[in-house]
Amino acid sequence: MSRRLFVFALFAAAAAALFTRLGFWQLSRLQERRALNAYIESRIDSTPVPFFALPRDSARTHFRRVTVTGTPDFAREFYMVDRSRDGSPGVYVFTPIHVAGHDTAVLVNRGWVYAPDASTIEPFRWHAPDSTFEGYVEEFQTPVKAPPEPWHLRTVNYPAVAAALPYPVADAYVVALGKDSVISGVPMRIDPPPFDEGPHRSYAIQWFAFALIAVGGATFVILKDREARQAAREDPRPPGA
Repeated sequence: MSRRLFVFALFAAAAAALFTRLGFWQLSRLQERRALNAYIESRIDSTPVPFFALPRDSARTHFRRVTVTGTPDFAREFYMVDRSRDGSPGVYVFTPIHVAGHDTAVLVNRGWVYAPDASTIEPFRWHAPDSTFEGYVEEFQTPVKAPPEPWHLRTVNYPAVAAALPYPVADAYVVALGKDSVISGVPMRIDPPPFDEGPHRSYAIQWFAFALIAVGGATFVILKDREARQAAREDPRPPGA
């Protein structure tokens, strides 16, 4: 084997080892994703408890099933713009709920409402008389620049919400669950987060395929070189002789 071919084979072996390692890494990510999905699903499907009965630790409350009972403050609702549903533009409606016995309000995502411009709705049409909401706890998002319209948000972030309200608000919000409704004043509830496995399986197959190609390609080149050398030994005449 020539020095050049040896270096090529060494490079192919290193590449195959790297690709194999990346394939197993994607499989480990797949297992982590499955475990996380099972964890989230168990929390969302758990028996609901009152929101203020939860511990203060956000890591222990995220995705927990809860109930919020109180008085909606429709005059201070927030609208998360550019939310689509089945290809239609709309907004998410976030309503502060005053719970009896607590100075702190709870922000509830009551659901999706159609808006032709993905921003503007007629708020009074969606003032349902609900006083109890059941859903899961969600964390506030990272702040981004808000739209110019008052009470409109691109992300539901705590600094913007807390600054706009004249009273304290909890540091996590609730996503209301329930069946889609055609009742006047009730926004369409948002589906729970999907429990898909992501692209990790296909990525693992891709990396393993790359490893096989590296090994197979190197083997083919080495065998062809061996055949050429064997033929040269059996017929030492120079080409064209």
